[in-house]
Amino acid sequence: MTVLSTSSDGFRLHGEPFRIISGAMHYFRIHPDQWADRLRKARLMGLNTVETYVPWNLHQPEPGTLVLDGILDLPRYLRLAQAEGLHVLLRPGPYICAEWDGGGLPSWLTTDTDIRLRTSDPRFTDALDRYFDLLLPPLLPQLAANGGPVIAVQVENEYGAYGDDRAYLEHLAASFRARGVEELLFTCDQANPAHLAAGSLPGVLATGTFGSRITESLEQLRAHQPEGPLMCAEFWIGWFDHWGEPHHVRDAADAAADLDRLLSAGASVNIYMFHGGTNFGFTNGANHDHAYEPIVTSYDYDAALTESGDPGPKYHAFREVIARHAPVPEEPAPAPSPKLPPTVVELGERAPLLPHASVLAEPVRVDAGPVTMEELGLRAGYALYRTTVPVPGDGVLHFTGGVGDRAQVFVDGAPVGVLARADHEEALPVRVPRAGATLDVLVENMGGVNYGPRIGAPKGLLGPVTFDGTALHGWDCHPLALDTMGAVPFAPAADSPSDAGPAFHRGTFEVATPADTFLALPGWTKGQAWINGFHLGRYWNRGPQRTLYVPAPVLRPGTNELVVLELRATTEPRVHLTDTPDLGPVKP
Repeated sequence: MTVLSTSSDGFRLHGEPFRIISGAMHYFRIHPDQWADRLRKARLMGLNTVETYVPWNLHQPEPGTLVLDGILDLPRYLRLAQAEGLHVLLRPGPYICAEWDGGGLPSWLTTDTDIRLRTSDPRFTDALDRYFDLLLPPLLPQLAANGGPVIAVQVENEYGAYGDDRAYLEHLAASFRARGVEELLFTCDQANPAHLAAGSLPGVLATGTFGSRITESLEQLRAHQPEGPLMCAEFWIGWFDHWGEPHHVRDAADAAADLDRLLSAGASVNIYMFHGGTNFGFTNGANHDHAYEPIVTSYDYDAALTESGDPGPKYHAFREVIARHAPVPEEPAPAPSPKLPPTVVELGERAPLLPHASVLAEPVRVDAGPVTMEELGLRAGYALYRTTVPVPGDGVLHFTGGVGDRAQVFVDGAPVGVLARADHEEALPVRVPRAGATLDVLVENMGGVNYGPRIGAPKGLLGPVTFDGTALHGWDCHPLALDTMGAVPFAPAADSPSDAGPAFHRGTFEVATPADTFLALPGWTKGQAWINGFHLGRYWNRGPQRTLYVPAPVLRPGTNELVVLELRATTEPRVHLTDTPDLGPVKP
């Protein structure tokens, strides 16, 4: 008998009636030194369970490997949840969506265009089986049957929105069982008949995903599954943001009223998100329907707990609603965390990127046309492509197939234009001052598509490049993963001649007592930021997001280092650490 089971109308935990009141909180979006704090705040809101995805692409960056340390120490996260008295819903995919780079599918897999992703294609199922062979054994002690907190495991993720390969879902369920997962299995799909039919499995609990129309959605779920628990596995209480659009928010009273309707109907719930966290580094995803739309660095999601872990309006409203239906701890609601006093950081050192590209990454020489980032073995970051233009004059550079995802173009170090996948651009008029002029193309991977058929779309230069019809050959391709800043040759800014090209900037600042803070970059345009080697993520003055969250554990007492890669020229020698986040204007 499993620890969590189902009856005709609900769940049973150890044989007793049980309602899941859960909140989504992804360990890989939270600094590991803050996991315990966030889990405690989940319990204090009245949750008895937390839910998390598991990102295949980070846990297995190369075939045959498994990373389970630092921010990816999932066993530790599960132990902390249990220590806080919380159960766990585990969603290991293999596909997670989550507005996450590639939907969690590793780039070494998605670059093989012959593999039919998320199907019973043996090339796909063999890869995921080898991954589960490594991932699941360290997790078995954390399963409820073995005394751990994991009471249920999800099979795939909203599969009905993607495919209808029943054999694939059956293979996944069997893969879990064969590797010792005895816990309740469930699927989740948007609450409409077609998605539920395509995404569910006989003998596996079907759950719904929706954020409103509670009665109608529960009726759809009950029509599909006449018996068993009703559960909303993703109760959407906010939304995510793309660069260039307003910040999404949802009224707390409106969300709380729908949560009350859910619980009043006797349903179980997983609030998506209880705490969103941050797409640190290069981990954000993107959508690509009519146009390519990358996700911002913040995954605040207008959640109950803000990006920096402070209770927001929904936290208090939800706590009141939950208290009407289930016990809520008598302890007071948590207070906001301390914040660092406002601080100005002078960036007095500089290193231009283009002249030092070979220091950061040895070039790959390609005699013919340029190759994609994937062919360079680059999962994320930037690629610098360099060649020469044999003839001078005014002409048109043509990039066959466009770029993935945003390219800055330079001739003899001078900027001549930008091309973007989002704008479907392939041509750029330029003036070449001399025969043999150096052409540099710096391409930024803005995030892998996380939803729909375009997962695995290539990055970098996607085809031959011509100047007035003449193909350009002999490319030096620099894969710039930027996973360490140690090789950057910084010099005093006064001794480093300023130009209009991309450059690294470095400065230090003093901290008495580490606390959360937010990095603001007024006067800066677009780039990346690191503090003490921790990659905070991407900034862009296009907005809506105007500050980057800096978790307190990233800082240390005494001297701290800030490095900024600015892709455009800036005359601003400083940035600011502020005590207030700015995620931009809200959607009206």
